Amino acid sequence: MNKYENQVAVVTGAGGTLCSVIAEKLASEGAKVALIGRTEEKLRVVADRIEAAGGVCIICPGDVTDEAAMEAIGQRVKAEFGSCRYLINGAGGNNNKAVTTRNTFEPDELSEHEGTGFFDLDCDVLSSVININTMGTLIPSRVFGRQMAEAGKGAILNFGSMNSYKPLTKVPAYAMSKAAIVNFTEWLATYLAPAGIRVNAVAPGFFVNDRSRKILMTPDGGLSQRGINVQAHTPLKRFGEAPELWGCVDWLLDDERAGFVTGVTIPVDGGFSAHPGI
Repeated sequence: MNKYENQVAVVTGAGGTLCSVIAEKLASEGAKVALIGRTEEKLRVVADRIEAAGGVCIICPGDVTDEAAMEAIGQRVKAEFGSCRYLINGAGGNNNKAVTTRNTFEPDELSEHEGTGFFDLDCDVLSSVININTMGTLIPSRVFGRQMAEAGKGAILNFGSMNSYKPLTKVPAYAMSKAAIVNFTEWLATYLAPAGIRVNAVAPGFFVNDRSRKILMTPDGGLSQRGINVQAHTPLKRFGEAPELWGCVDWLLDDERAGFVTGVTIPVDGGFSAHPGI
């Protein structure tokens, strides 16, 4: 029997590059998977692949920052599949309008200038990035964590980032929010331990998806200057591939192999976080 056989797994951000692979892997090992995301079309693509491979899933379009919407999805998942056993908090992201074009302050930022500096950023946009990454993790954890607490067991997996360890240039709100995920993971692991729930996180390095491809690569498939900088700082000298995240995720979810592991964030980054850059 597959270890996830008939277990209920909820994956937020399930239409994305990384979490779609996680959802498919869970389904291939017998889990009944609820796919949560804002774009139903993207979820349908993932669901079609799962169902074509003989897996079981349901599509649950919704905004993870909307507590009422998540509560409704939680009730639906419990009614159709049963109580959630595994929660993958993969929803999150950045906004191009929350990104500076400069690495550091320059005096002309105080007058007429080209490009976007820190003082040019819209606080409402910055708040939206912080909200999706923080409350978009907290709210599903409350909804589905309650189901786990009622059952007396469960595992929650959050998504940190390289920004959780060191704030990368140009992305202040994203860095701020991903640093918060590590702290929240530790807090929630401590709080939910008496309920039999383990809480951990992964911190993916540079995996190429539709958004990052535009930043890390040139239209012809080469590396942008930022892509060159990233690979120079990555001992393995390449970007990650989505399936390479699964081994760590699988281990952290496994009560037998990682039953004494809670409150940690594991980098899956090709050595990026270990390299001082000199």
